[in-house]
Amino acid sequence: MSDDLIQLRKGTYHDSVTLMRISRALTEMPGVEVAMVAMATELNLAIVRDLGFTPPPAGPGDLLIALRGAAPHRAVEELDARLTERAATAATAAGQPPLTTWSAARTPADLVLVSVPGEHAFCEAYDAVEAGLPVMIFSDGVPLAQERWLKDLAEERGVLVMGPDCGTASIAGAGLGFANVLRPGPVGLVAASGTGAQQVSCLLDWAEAGVSHILGVGGRDLSAEVGGLATMRALRMLDDDPATELVVLISKPPDPEVARAVREVAAGLRTPVVEAFLPETDLTEAAGRALRALGRGVPEWPSWPGARRGTPRAVRGLYAGGTLCAEAAALAGPGEFTDFGDDAYTRGRAHPMIDPTLRLEAMSHVGPDEVVLMDVVLGHAADPDPAAWLAPAVARTPATVVIALVGAAGDPQDLHRQAAALREAGAAVHVSNAEAARHARSLL
Repeated sequence: MSDDLIQLRKGTYHDSVTLMRISRALTEMPGVEVAMVAMATELNLAIVRDLGFTPPPAGPGDLLIALRGAAPHRAVEELDARLTERAATAATAAGQPPLTTWSAARTPADLVLVSVPGEHAFCEAYDAVEAGLPVMIFSDGVPLAQERWLKDLAEERGVLVMGPDCGTASIAGAGLGFANVLRPGPVGLVAASGTGAQQVSCLLDWAEAGVSHILGVGGRDLSAEVGGLATMRALRMLDDDPATELVVLISKPPDPEVARAVREVAAGLRTPVVEAFLPETDLTEAAGRALRALGRGVPEWPSWPGARRGTPRAVRGLYAGGTLCAEAAALAGPGEFTDFGDDAYTRGRAHPMIDPTLRLEAMSHVGPDEVVLMDVVLGHAADPDPAAWLAPAVARTPATVVIALVGAAGDPQDLHRQAAALREAGAAVHVSNAEAARHARSLL
């Protein structure tokens, strides 16, 4: 017999990634059917109601706990133990941390990472720029006018604003956000795309070329409204870096006038620039052009064959990375493509590179007349073992499955182990998203 338990802890905040991982761990406990631990945002309250619970009046600063099963109280004990352990670890590692961005900027810091709800990100980023520090804004949902204002101020202060919605960066090998374990090398990346940067840098890593820095600029930087301000500053910064011999510039289609201005800046640099503006150049082609510019050969990108099921007539793209989704849609032929990393899907929940729920739900509705094409992105901050949930779903589905496995050999998930598990379940696996998309098209 199942019992429902719902608790509200007023004024208790924990980040969404921590709560999502705890929720998954509680769900896997014996005697627990449903477990949702989340901040009481409107979206999360609606989800809890959809699950059949009746939550008490709450606000986004309150912690909401909803449990169903034969042993919900044991799940609460486990929850408290995990939260206590996390708090103790953070206190041991950090001591007494600064309480504001402004006070933190007065410490011997050289970069600020902002990861708060989008409506609050501007104030924190402003404090960083005013203090003369570069800032990476991981947060999405920041108004466009605020982004332009921050980047204008950054030009005055002579610093770089990466983002908003900058999911990936790497400064001299130190990864920020979703970051792969890459060997050092001569290629610097300026990217208005997190997963685009991860794809190109991982392919360069496969070719043993290596990366000096990855400077993300946010997906809107090359729009007419923002004007490519961060892109042009990042290009100049890499041009001044002695470790960078070549720059790769990655973006979804830019505004034509902004693209012209960026090209003028690139033409005036000492360091050569390889341009990868989708869909003119796919990401795998860009990696190949970079290797040839360095005088290196382009390897055959690894792939593993899979099972063909049914009679596919269309492609169903289920993506976590927006640029990878756009690239696949341009290359894979007729079908329906969904970017589950879009703001519409991530507001109030963890990114699909961490939380598989929405993609698993979508996979349960595909049929034998479709090819499921999807990305699995490895690296720090991503799901620690994506094959653990995806392989059973691949084995169950009547559809043919093709996976772009974006990762480096040094990533903590062990790329070869992930590929073997997915192939054993029946998926075809490619380290190149472009090659995965073309393979999916060939199956129609």
